[in-house]
Amino acid sequence: MSGTSIDLAAEGGGASLSGSNVVFVIVALVFALIALGFAAMFVQSVLRAGRGTKNMQEIAGAVQEGASAYLIRQFRTLAVFVVIAVVLLFLLPVHDTDNETWVKIGRSLFFIVGAVFSSFIGGAGMALATRANLRVAAAAGGPGGRETAMGIAFRTGGVVGFLTVGLGLFGGALVVLIFRSDAPTVLEGFGFGAALLAMFMRVGGGIFTKAADVGADLVGKVENNIPEDDPRNAATIADNVGDNVGDCAGMAADLFESYAVTLVAALILGQAAFGQDGLIFPLIVSTVGVVIAILGVFITRLRPSDRNGLTAINRAFYISAAVSAIAVAVVSFIYLPDTFAGFGDAGIARDIVDSGRNPQFVAIGAVVIGIVLAAAIQALTGYFTETNRRPVQDIGKSSQTGAATVVLAGISVGLESAVYSALLIGAGVYGAFLLGGSSLTLSLFAVALAGTGLLTTVGVIVAMDTFGPISDNAQGIAEMSGDIDEKGAKILTELDAVGNTTKAITKGIAIATAVLAATALFGSYTNTLASSLSDAGIADVQTEIYQLLNIANPRNLVGLLIGAAVVFLFSGLAINAVSRSAGAVVMEVRRQFREHPGIMDRTERPEYGRVVDICTRDAQRELLTPGLLAIMAPIAVGFGLGAGALAAYLAGAIGAGTLMAVFLANSGGAWDNAKKLVEDGSYGGKGSEAHAATVIGDTVGDPFKDTAGPAINPLLKVMNLVSLLIAPAVVAWNVGSEQNTPLRVTIALVAVAIVTAAVVWSKRKPISMGDEPAVAAAAGAADTAKAAQDEQHRDAAAQSRIKDNVG
Repeated sequence: MSGTSIDLAAEGGGASLSGSNVVFVIVALVFALIALGFAAMFVQSVLRAGRGTKNMQEIAGAVQEGASAYLIRQFRTLAVFVVIAVVLLFLLPVHDTDNETWVKIGRSLFFIVGAVFSSFIGGAGMALATRANLRVAAAAGGPGGRETAMGIAFRTGGVVGFLTVGLGLFGGALVVLIFRSDAPTVLEGFGFGAALLAMFMRVGGGIFTKAADVGADLVGKVENNIPEDDPRNAATIADNVGDNVGDCAGMAADLFESYAVTLVAALILGQAAFGQDGLIFPLIVSTVGVVIAILGVFITRLRPSDRNGLTAINRAFYISAAVSAIAVAVVSFIYLPDTFAGFGDAGIARDIVDSGRNPQFVAIGAVVIGIVLAAAIQALTGYFTETNRRPVQDIGKSSQTGAATVVLAGISVGLESAVYSALLIGAGVYGAFLLGGSSLTLSLFAVALAGTGLLTTVGVIVAMDTFGPISDNAQGIAEMSGDIDEKGAKILTELDAVGNTTKAITKGIAIATAVLAATALFGSYTNTLASSLSDAGIADVQTEIYQLLNIANPRNLVGLLIGAAVVFLFSGLAINAVSRSAGAVVMEVRRQFREHPGIMDRTERPEYGRVVDICTRDAQRELLTPGLLAIMAPIAVGFGLGAGALAAYLAGAIGAGTLMAVFLANSGGAWDNAKKLVEDGSYGGKGSEAHAATVIGDTVGDPFKDTAGPAINPLLKVMNLVSLLIAPAVVAWNVGSEQNTPLRVTIALVAVAIVTAAVVWSKRKPISMGDEPAVAAAAGAADTAKAAQDEQHRDAAAQSRIKDNVG
C-alpha cells in the first residue's frame, strides 16, 4: 500500500457533492422508486391469476398461515439483537468527521433501515410466494399449460427482484444525499443491518425447512413408500412452509444484503479512491441494474419450442448480462473523464493520477468482469447440478449400489466443483485487481465495481431463485389436493426440476458476490486501519500497516486459523441443528403413523400443526448460537490479538468460506437432482431401491445446500462489517494515548465467554432420536419409552400456534 493511498481517506472524506452529482443521486432515487412501482404492478398481475379448487386453496391457506406465524415469531426474536446492535453502534467511535454525534446517529438509524428493508423483502417475497404457488398449480392444469404456469412463477420472483434493487438503491442513494462526505461511515450501518438480519433469516429459515424436509422424506418416502407430498404425511405442510421461510424469505434477504453490502463497499472505496465522484459512479451502475431487472423479467418467456423452462431463463439472463455490459460502457463514457486528472478533485490520490490508467476503461473492465463472472458461475454450477449433465447422472447411476455410494459420489462432486468455482472467483477478483495497476486503492475499488457489475443482473437472479420454491410448492399443492390431471402434474414436475437447478445457480452466484463484497470490505478495513492509525498519532502509517498485515507474525497466523475454523464451526452448528430438529420431526411423524393407523387408508387426518410447531420452536432456539458466533468471534480476535490478527482472521474466513459454501451448495444440488433423475424413471424409478438410496443422499444434502452453505454468504459479510465497525476502537486501544489494555482484554474475554457458553448450551440440548433408547433402558420396557415420548409431544402440542386447515 502506498503512502498516498493511505492518506486518501482523509483527503477524500472532506469532499462535498456538486450540483450535477446531486442530480445523479436524485435520478438514482427516482429509478429506485420506478423499480418499486413495477413490483406493485407485478403483484397485481400475479394475484389476478386463477386460484384453483377449494381443496387447493385450503392447503395453500395452511402453508400461508404457518409461514406467516413463523416469520412473526422470528422477527420478535431478532428485535432483541437489533436493539442491542443500535446501542453498540452508537457507542463505537467513528473517525475522520467533524460531525461525530450526527454520524453516529445516522449510522444507528440506517442500521435499522437496512434491517427493516431486509426483513420486508424477505417477508413480502414469502407472502406473495405462498399465494403464487397456488396459482402456478392451477395454471399448470389449465389451458395455458406450462407457459402460463412458468410466467406466474417467474413474475412472482420478479417482484422480489424489483424490491431488492429498488430498496437497495434507494437506501444507498438516500444516505449519500443526506450525509454527503460522511456517507461511507453511515453506510456501514446500513450494510450491517441488512447482513445481520439476512444471516439470522438464512439460518433460522434453513433449519426450519430442512428439518421438515428431512423428516418428511425419511418417514414418508423411505419408511412408508408414499409420495413426497402425500397428504398422509404429517410433515408435508411444514415442508411447504419451510420452502417459503427458507428459500423465499431467507434467500431474498440474502441477495438483498449482497446487493446492499456490495454497494456499500463500492461507495466506501469509491470515495477513498477519488472523492465525491467515487460516491456517484457506483450509484449510476446500480441504476443501470434497475433497468436490467425490468428488461430481464419482461423477456423471460417460455416458448413452445423451448426444451424446458431453464432454456428460457438462461436466454433471458444472458441477454440481460450483454445489455448490462453495453449500458455500463455507455454511462462510463458519458460520466467519467478519460484521465484521473480530469476529475479535478483534491481527493484524488497522486498514485492514482500517476497510474496512467483510463478511468473509463477501468470501470468498464471491472463491471464486465463481474458480469462475465456471473455468467461463468451460472454455467459451471449448472454443469454440476443439472439432471442432463454427467455429474448428476453419475450420482444417479451409483444409486444401484446403495445409499453409501450415492453419498460418496455427491461429496466428490461438491469437493471438485468447489475447486473450479474458487479458481473462477479468484480469477475474477484478481482480474479486477489488476485493473488498478500500481494503485492499491484503485485496485480495491475495481474489485468492488466488479461486484456491483455482477449485481446489475441481481433482479433476474432473485427471480430465478424465487422461481424454485414456488414451483416446488405448486407441485406439492397439486399432489396433496389430487385436483390436477396427469398433464398438469407432469408440467409441475418439470418446473420443479428447473427450480432445483435455478436455486443451485443462484446460490453459486450469491457465493461469488459474497467473496467480491468481502474482498472489497477487506480493503475498506485496511483503509479504516490507516485512518485510525493516523488518528492515534502514528507518524509512519505505511510501515505500521505492513507490520500489522505481516502473515509471518505468529499472532496473525493464529488469526487466520481461527477465521477458517469459525467457518467450519458455523457450518457444523447449522447442520447439527437440522439433524437435531429433524430427529424430533421423524419421531413425531412415526408416532402419528403408529397411533393413528387410519392415516394410511385416509380415514384419519394427520396432525400437521404439531410438526410445524416443532420446526418453529427448534429453528428459533437453534439460530442463536451461529448468530452469536458470527458477531462475537471477530470482536474476540480483534480486541484480544489486535488489528493485524483480525485482518488475517478475515482472510482465513474468506478463503475457507468460499470453498465450504460451494462444496455444500453443489453437493446438495447434485443429490437433489439425482433423486429427480431416478423419480423420472431411471434405474427403477419411484419405489425402487435406487430411489431409496437417492432419497438418503438428498436428505444428507438438504442441510448442506439450504442451511449451512447459503448461510456462509451473510456470515462472511457480517464478520467483515463487524471488523470494519470495531477497527477504530481496536487501533485506539492498542496504540497511542488512548491505549487501554485492561479494557481491551476484558472485551475479548467477554466475547470468548459468550461464544463458549452459546456453543456449550447448544451441544447440551438433547437429540430426540437419542432419547428413546436411554429412556427404554432405564425403564426396562419399550412401553415406558413410548410413554415418555408421548409426554414430550403433548408438551409440544400445548405450544402449537398453527391451526390445521387441511381436511
